[in-house]
Amino acid sequence: MRSTVAAVALVGAVGFAIASGQAVAQIAKNVAAKSPWGPTDEIGTLNMMTDASRLDVLKQVATGRVYDLAVEMFIGMPTCCVPFGDPNFQIFMTHTPAQDTAKELLSYSGDGVSMYTHTGTHIDTLNHFGLHGQIWNQVSSHDALGVRGWTKSGADKYPPIIARGVLIDVAKSKNVATLPTSYAITVADVQDALRKQGTTLKPGDVVLVRTGAMSLWPDAAKYRLADQPGLSLEAAQWLVEGQKAMLVGADNFGIESFPSKDPQNFVPVHSYLLAERGVSLVEAMWLEDLSKDRVYEFLFIASPLKMRGATASPLRPFAIPIQRN
Repeated sequence: MRSTVAAVALVGAVGFAIASGQAVAQIAKNVAAKSPWGPTDEIGTLNMMTDASRLDVLKQVATGRVYDLAVEMFIGMPTCCVPFGDPNFQIFMTHTPAQDTAKELLSYSGDGVSMYTHTGTHIDTLNHFGLHGQIWNQVSSHDALGVRGWTKSGADKYPPIIARGVLIDVAKSKNVATLPTSYAITVADVQDALRKQGTTLKPGDVVLVRTGAMSLWPDAAKYRLADQPGLSLEAAQWLVEGQKAMLVGADNFGIESFPSKDPQNFVPVHSYLLAERGVSLVEAMWLEDLSKDRVYEFLFIASPLKMRGATASPLRPFAIPIQRN
């Protein structure tokens, strides 16, 4: 999955212009950062949410229409990391009604599930990727990782997410069903899409990027991690450093484009966002309905399962349109 192409985009300019005319650092430091929210922080930029910010966006709801941003989970569904040895999705009956139903009053059914936590629409937590053995807030694997998982920054620590959401429809802005294989979305691409939509980002936004990859779902031979389009490192930096995005999501498996152009890091956007910036990721999102209806600003609601120490959790996110600014 690692490309031999030189990582020019990762080590090029010292900075780039953002919409306000300021500049942000261009090069990832490749060192887990301390949290500005203190030594006990385990949720990173989700600290940007407050009672006031949640109430503010709730007041802006303009309709009762609800958009479901999750994909269906089923046996045989595309799963990102099966090539790495991680399990695919399985569901099986643990109890079924008797064949002769006349012999029992109740027809009792139950089932069990076996899956990789990064299956379907899910949120990556801050302990998913670290740098040099440390995750966000410079927490060491020696201190916080055991055979039953992390004791820090797991899915159980995450609050319900209620915030303003923004769709950046890069595929639509380029008039294509899906971006080309391995295409790396640039800062200019993001800015162009926002301009065409007439959308402005605000600090604390949940930013969802549409590549069009879901037009290939659920064909596992086509919807795959190995060569998906996605964000470049520069575009991710522009979103979180320049625009102060709180959470980043996309309709592909890995947020970023694959394969990586950095021969030493096969997920440079993941490690930058999670370990250096404390920004969690939402992957494999269904953004087709929002795109079709040109809904670019909305109330975003989602909540991870409280799975202790988990590096990810399945997610059922919703979008409800709000008044456009």
